[in-house]
Amino acid sequence: MLNQDLARLRVHRNNVSRYRRLLKTKLSDIERQFVERRLAEEQTALEALAADVFPVAFTLPNQPSASTARGAER
Repeated sequence: MLNQDLARLRVHRNNVSRYRRLLKTKLSDIERQFVERRLAEEQTALEALAADVFPVAFTLPNQPSASTARGAER
């Protein structure tokens, strides 16, 4: 099961990369809207799947971790 989930994550990640590359090219307004919508859909799917596969809470870079916050109190 994990291998299938990792493969799905890879597919979504590749699609996100492809849509980002496409946005760097010359597109009509309609094409750009389509690509932007698909990019948003792929990013949402990637984030949802990643949350299911790796349900660990991660600390965001600009939020101090518990150990860092305790160190600042001293």
